[in-house]
Amino acid sequence: MQSSFKQKETLADIFAKVKIVDEQMFGVILEILKKEKVQDCIGFLSDIGNQRQLESQILLQGEILKQRDKQKLSAIGNDINQIADILKKLKDHDFNQKDFSSEENEESKLSLINSIKDNRRIIQFLQFLVHLTSVDETLIQGGSNSLHLLVQMQVDLRIKNFENIKIQNCSLMGANFVKCNLSGSQFNNINISGINLNGALLFNCKWKDLRIHELNKLNGHTNGVVSVCFSPNGKTLVSGSLDKSIRVWDVKTGQQTAKLDGHSDYVRSVCFSPDGNTLASGGDDKTVYLWDSKARKKKVKIFGRNQIINQVCFTSDGTTFAFCSIDNSIRLWDVKTGQQKAKLDGNSGSVYSVCFSPDGNTLASGSGYYSIDLWDIITGQQKAKLDGHSGFVYSVCFSPDGNSLASGSCDKSIHLWDVKTGQQKAKLNGHCDTVRSVCFSPDGNTLASGSVDQSIRLWDVKTGQQKAKLDGHTHYVWSVCFSPDGNILASGSYDNSIRLWIVKTGQYKAQSDGHSGPANSVCFSPDGNTLASGSSDKSIRLWDVKTGQEIKSYDKSYKDLLIQFIIPLQQNSPISEANINNFILLVSNYITILFISQSTIFQAQGALILKGEFINHQGIDLRNFFKSKGSCILEDFQ
Repeated sequence: MQSSFKQKETLADIFAKVKIVDEQMFGVILEILKKEKVQDCIGFLSDIGNQRQLESQILLQGEILKQRDKQKLSAIGNDINQIADILKKLKDHDFNQKDFSSEENEESKLSLINSIKDNRRIIQFLQFLVHLTSVDETLIQGGSNSLHLLVQMQVDLRIKNFENIKIQNCSLMGANFVKCNLSGSQFNNINISGINLNGALLFNCKWKDLRIHELNKLNGHTNGVVSVCFSPNGKTLVSGSLDKSIRVWDVKTGQQTAKLDGHSDYVRSVCFSPDGNTLASGGDDKTVYLWDSKARKKKVKIFGRNQIINQVCFTSDGTTFAFCSIDNSIRLWDVKTGQQKAKLDGNSGSVYSVCFSPDGNTLASGSGYYSIDLWDIITGQQKAKLDGHSGFVYSVCFSPDGNSLASGSCDKSIHLWDVKTGQQKAKLNGHCDTVRSVCFSPDGNTLASGSVDQSIRLWDVKTGQQKAKLDGHTHYVWSVCFSPDGNILASGSYDNSIRLWIVKTGQYKAQSDGHSGPANSVCFSPDGNTLASGSSDKSIRLWDVKTGQEIKSYDKSYKDLLIQFIIPLQQNSPISEANINNFILLVSNYITILFISQSTIFQAQGALILKGEFINHQGIDLRNFFKSKGSCILEDFQ
């Protein structure tokens, strides 16, 4: 990757030449360039006549005069020539042509940062390059990349005057512009996620094609969103709503690409087939639809025998899908023919949760009559009935090898079952209220459970002993999920927060308080790049986890804060009220996708905005968003 910015002379070599320049020269030269309204900085500084004029004007600057006398005129000339030479080299360099904040240049950027971050003169020169964008349009990309580097190095940019700067094609994620004067600035194609504009002056700004992750809010439904599902490739999100519709969204742009109508009542559940070609939906109109996800058309309509459909899900090979309803039954259907393969009767009460085994041959269902049923998918026959709970079974989950099943109940206990024999292997006691969610670690050695008692417990699957109790949430813990390597656990709670925990030590690691309602569930897209968090705060938001990792990725203290959780397509996550199969999030009201880090919340408290424009990449005017963050729109008072 370093080859991108490794040309005849490296950036580090070019910047090293700045070390011999008097840093006071930058401010003086900039002032003269602005006063003379220079548009070609390099040409102006290279002209001998202009150099003489500059030397004279610089000598008249009192601050420099104290340190220099007229006999040192040649030293000033050398500094001017050196700056002009550096600017020439930068102008033709990739640094002034490409987006240095892009992922492909990450390695080169980190190497450069490590070589320059402790040199005050180079940092001053980077700020000089940022200011040059206000007078010389040929250096805009170089100045933009310079500002990105300053942000990445956490240089103090507060209370700076950045009037009229022109910044384009880069990320300023996490920048701290508190009380900065950004009036007259022009931003184009800039990621402003998580920046701090508290107290900033934003007069006559022209900010266009902005990207801000907090604004990836998918609006369109006219009633609560109760189910969402990522396509296997992670590029599409589908949502089912109480407004009776299904909507299809482009994850990258946030645009609605289709609206699927057909249901005549609430849509309770949506689920993609493993190959992404078929979408299943079920709802209160007692029907299940199979949709062609590419053509966006109905393939099959299935009647649910006059019973509301609670959940739908596919087997791992995509040939069969199941749905459960309030008539205590589970039905299996052939995806290709649309014909019913089997009806699984025998559930003692409403089915609250279902989960396929890893090989797709067994289905487990938890019911309202305290039992779990195991079903043979091929024959449709009940293989075993697991009795032992004394309350509703809200969550079931197969171990990764498919040999064990965990179940959580409102009887406050967790049971571990031998799938082959149907015998109870262990009863895990410790919670003092309903167990809402259970999840196996990827290696199958640890079980995590979340409870109404506000705690998370980690259990040793082999011994049945409690390994750790994770306290911190102040309300029900509704969902738990392991990271792919099993080292981190994520939890979602009714206290509106998402927390990350270190599994090995049981220590709290990070927290996101971005929700304004209960955080019912967390889920990642198949590629792990997008984190979805289900909530009751009436919104859909998408956050790019990879982009988030780049906020201060050179700083080791930040690397462990951004954890990517993947729910692979073939992993059989428990299907329950708060965690449906691989990519479904069944939440009580609405869905939100959040970004977890230490300081990525966009802030604009007390920012003053007058005229100008602030438009995101979707063409949406962001002034109301700024206003919602505490900014003052001065036109409102005219």
